[in-house]
Amino acid sequence: MQDTYTLTLSCPDRRGIVHAVSGFLLERGGNIEEAAQFNDADTGLFFMRVQFRSEQIGADELRKQLETLAGPFDMRWQLHALAQPMRCVIMVSREGHCLNDLLFRWKSGLLPLDIRAIVSNHRDFYQLAASYNVPFHHVAMNKADKAQTEARQMEIIDGEGAELVVLARYMQILSDDMCRKLSGRAINIHHSFLPSFKGAKPYYQAHDRGVKLIGATAHYVTAELDEGPIIEQDVARVDHTYTVEDLTAAGRDTESQVLARAVKWHSEHRVLLNGHKTVVFK
Repeated sequence: MQDTYTLTLSCPDRRGIVHAVSGFLLERGGNIEEAAQFNDADTGLFFMRVQFRSEQIGADELRKQLETLAGPFDMRWQLHALAQPMRCVIMVSREGHCLNDLLFRWKSGLLPLDIRAIVSNHRDFYQLAASYNVPFHHVAMNKADKAQTEARQMEIIDGEGAELVVLARYMQILSDDMCRKLSGRAINIHHSFLPSFKGAKPYYQAHDRGVKLIGATAHYVTAELDEGPIIEQDVARVDHTYTVEDLTAAGRDTESQVLARAVKWHSEHRVLLNGHKTVVFK
């Protein structure tokens, strides 16, 4: 695994990109194990993810030489070594289903993460964190000085070198400044009733209206509340026999699964931003 990499790139679409990339890797002893590409006719952009093995050249030298490939194509690119799990901080409030699911999947080897810390505005899950030997930070929300609270949160995130921040039902709105600092590396999860059933107790509202579908959306965090680029969504069918508790349980299961898929794809470098949308190479 030490010599296996993922290369992701995007650039204006033109002929010869795949040939140039594969030729570049071949000349440096690269053996392509997985490749995917997408041409967006609406934006004129080309997206590509390549997983390859190379025993002839190291990551630092590869990055230097990739600059020569990228220039003529005006490429935006990233190179990652698969042996390095993604450093991650999880933020949570008082609903622990997504947190518990992520921790279990991580400990089971199903997520290529290095979970460095859990940050919460409540103390509810410090024992859960301890059972997984993950540092737990209680950062109470200072309503009179939200900037102070977020400064402490960012101190933890930056101190852990987090490449990914997961809002696993963290029920506080991030400031525009914090959203900018976490741009492209923070994933949120919410129920898919929005823009209907806003505010508290959405499943009570849904039950009252007799909904037949419930779902969840995982997306990147932006300053526009719950409107960031969508990574994954799913739904579950329900009917008139479901109580509020049944709806809530089904919704939580869906949220956990959707968030886990989004986190997995992001940590495997399968998600590329495409303006307000994403390209996901599953």
